[in-house]
Amino acid sequence: MPYYYVNQQKQANGDNEVHKDTCSYLPNLLNREFLGFYSNCRDAVAKAKERYPRANGCYHCSFPCHTT
Repeated sequence: MPYYYVNQQKQANGDNEVHKDTCSYLPNLLNREFLGFYSNCRDAVAKAKERYPRANGCYHCSFPCHTT
């Protein structure tokens, strides 16, 4: 299972993107929050939404959960 992180800085559209630990777009250490181990992006995004209501999957590493 991959590690997932959420970007603490909002994107231009207001979303906080959720990334796998292997993503080439993973934010730097100061701008990411560890979410945990998840077998799929849906569970990771659900966890991120507890703190960041506009959390969204990364287009590159969590495409099934990318909605905007």
